Amino acid sequence: MSAGPLPRRRSVLRAALAVGAGGVAGSLVAGCGRDPSGAVLTDGVLDARHGLDGRRWRLAVPEGRSARGLVVALHGFGGDAGSAFDLGYGDAVASTGLALASVDGGDGYWHRRTDGTDSGAMVREELIPLALSRTGLPATSKVGLLGWSMGGFGALLLASDLGPQRVAGVVAASAALWRTGAETPAVAYDGKADFDRHSVFNRVDRLTRIPVRLDCGLSDPFVAANRALAARLAKVETHFEPGDHEDAWWAAHASAEMAWLSGRA
Repeated sequence: MSAGPLPRRRSVLRAALAVGAGGVAGSLVAGCGRDPSGAVLTDGVLDARHGLDGRRWRLAVPEGRSARGLVVALHGFGGDAGSAFDLGYGDAVASTGLALASVDGGDGYWHRRTDGTDSGAMVREELIPLALSRTGLPATSKVGLLGWSMGGFGALLLASDLGPQRVAGVVAASAALWRTGAETPAVAYDGKADFDRHSVFNRVDRLTRIPVRLDCGLSDPFVAANRALAARLAKVETHFEPGDHEDAWWAAHASAEMAWLSGRA
């Protein structure tokens, strides 16, 4: 696996992938995130568990009515709990009637790492139960999952862990996917065994009964891997359109992706 430094800009990402350096850029959005209109926004800090310090979470619920369902948003590399709101996913809370939850997940690619952190378990065992409780939804409710870049991979991975009994649908935008461990940067996996255990391509059978939407720009370095995954999924809808691996592309698709999840709530 490549152990090169992680590029933070789109141009560096493309160059790194072209020469096989294995870097990946996620969302560059950071900060508190804007407040969506027509929604009530709350936040807090999770307990320090799963090797992680207390992480900030955010939750938006429709103003003046009960939420129809819950969507959990997983950010890209370098992002935080505010990133989904900065990209405009929170703006669809009012129109879809869906609550939206997010959390500071760090840069560990949403699964257990050798440093002892496990941001995926944090989402499964802490964020989802907390968000369902605060929205007044039953604890056994199905949830929608979405993410972009690193978070797109994380949404697919989390869906494969939770299964169709807990996941209504999953949207992965520009998912950071690699088909072999040799292509993969060290920041994403802790060696070949970790790649084999968590690669989405090795979990296709777990996703066969879950509706999946894959969105990716035609100039995105991950488009080939996203096409390869789409060819192996049973319930998949794809939107491969002009664009690159960048915030503007993800923001332009946020409303449509939330509306797609609304149709499966």
